[in-house]
Amino acid sequence: MAVEVVEVTEQSRDDYDVVVVGGGAAGLNGALTLARARRSVLVIDAGAPRNAPAAGVHGLLALDGTPPAELLERGRAEVRGCGGQVISGEVGAVAREDRGPFGEGFTVALADGRTVRARRLLVTAGLADELPDIPGLRGRWGRDVLHCPYCHGWEVRDRAIGVLACGPPSVHQALLFRQWSADVTLFTHTGPAPTGEEAEQLAARSISVVHGAVAAVEIVEDRLTGVRLADGTVVGREALAVSPRMVARADFLEPLGLRAVEHPSGIGEHIPADATGRTEVPGVWVAGNVTDPAAQVGAAAAAGTTAAARINADLVTEDTRQAVAAHRDPFSADSEARTCELVTGDRRHGL
Repeated sequence: MAVEVVEVTEQSRDDYDVVVVGGGAAGLNGALTLARARRSVLVIDAGAPRNAPAAGVHGLLALDGTPPAELLERGRAEVRGCGGQVISGEVGAVAREDRGPFGEGFTVALADGRTVRARRLLVTAGLADELPDIPGLRGRWGRDVLHCPYCHGWEVRDRAIGVLACGPPSVHQALLFRQWSADVTLFTHTGPAPTGEEAEQLAARSISVVHGAVAAVEIVEDRLTGVRLADGTVVGREALAVSPRMVARADFLEPLGLRAVEHPSGIGEHIPADATGRTEVPGVWVAGNVTDPAAQVGAAAAAGTTAAARINADLVTEDTRQAVAAHRDPFSADSEARTCELVTGDRRHGL
């Protein structure tokens, strides 16, 4: 399904309470919460959702099986219906900005030269899946080459499932997929053969182990039919589970001193944050896969809401502090500036 993302229009602002970087479930749910809280909010969507190859979103109550593009289209409409804005674009860099009597904020520069300003940032840019360099693998990603049994296990239940060893989590992944099928094979690929307790666990669960490097996946009539080893042997499989290395899409945060670090699970890199999504950089929150690589759509959306609520509370605190200062000294320079802000809005920028 082709999904149109509306470009910035003449009515668009250049200054927002919150700019949301990323238009997936976390970003849109966060933006919806903020818009419903009567905050000015802009979502910048790069248009490359991680789950785009999948036929449907799963594990999401009342929406199980909804095509990802349809879910996002409906989400954008809901955000716009509450006054939020969604534009297509890719963020190139962000910088901290001194907003005088209004505290600090951020300048967000898009790759195409556009610039917007924000009092707070919610980063929900997701992650990139780095897959093994095996011919045919990337083209099947999200279809019959998959990684999450909770996302795809039901769709491949009772089929012949292969698990490609890509690191320490692979044995655990094989044991998980055994819940959905009695026919599971672990391909050690270039890694060591399981030994000790792991080998015993695999044997006890009747999970076979195939040694040798995997050279390619076999495709017949647009479906995966097997895994071909370097020696030419083909092992018939109908689905292949892979644990990709997951890397946060957050390079643009580096000018703020916020960098991705290794996730404690060892599955890749993420932006650390507390339970509300607050990062170590004041004014910046994160939600979804950019900070929680294992989060499914429902969890990512919920995290977006949690972060949005805390952002709004933070802004309420700042608004109250400014109002108290103006109440105490209604003729100060700061109060005059605040009055101008409230009365003229974007016109103060000459728009």
